[in-house]
Amino acid sequence: MVYGDSALVINQLNKDWSCSSEKMDAYCTKIRKFEGKFYGIEYHHVVRDQNQLADHLSKLGSSRVVIPPGVFIQDLLAPSIKEDKEVEEVPPVEQLVLAVLSPVADWREQFIKYLTSAEIPVDKIETECLVRQSELYVLVDGSLMRKSAKEGIQQKCITQEERAKLLLEIHSCSCGNHVASRTLVSKAFRASFYWPAAITDEEDLV
Repeated sequence: MVYGDSALVINQLNKDWSCSSEKMDAYCTKIRKFEGKFYGIEYHHVVRDQNQLADHLSKLGSSRVVIPPGVFIQDLLAPSIKEDKEVEEVPPVEQLVLAVLSPVADWREQFIKYLTSAEIPVDKIETECLVRQSELYVLVDGSLMRKSAKEGIQQKCITQEERAKLLLEIHSCSCGNHVASRTLVSKAFRASFYWPAAITDEEDLV
């Protein structure tokens, strides 16, 4: 139960009156964000006759007289809403997708180094894994390609930024509907793109 002495504010929160200014609308929007934290919420206007104590306190504050003991004071030094000059910039959707996907180094680098100069890791186990996995990759005009299970098909190995844009397009644009993660990954693979963490990335994105 929320009580307020301003008929204007209470009626705007109850949607009986429309907001008369952008600033009031911003305050109402700010309050509505808290409504979801409660099972239910009601706004009630307290008329002046029933609000004599609060009215007396407000007069004490405006007259700057000595505040009596037992009265709590809180100085609000800044508005609880952002002014027009402080409007937050919304990042592009691609940046939001990148934020969802785990940041990783370029996974292609170790394969490119091995295929071009036979450079291998110091660790013996890592070297064995790299040599074994490199059999699935080939360099075509400087680009790393993965040999697909289907004979004659090569998939382009893409970076983190490229996979973010690709997943976004498949998930929300070209597909139109939201299907299972593995189905979306198979669409990316059929379009001749590849990266190792495809299924994990798509699950995170979904």
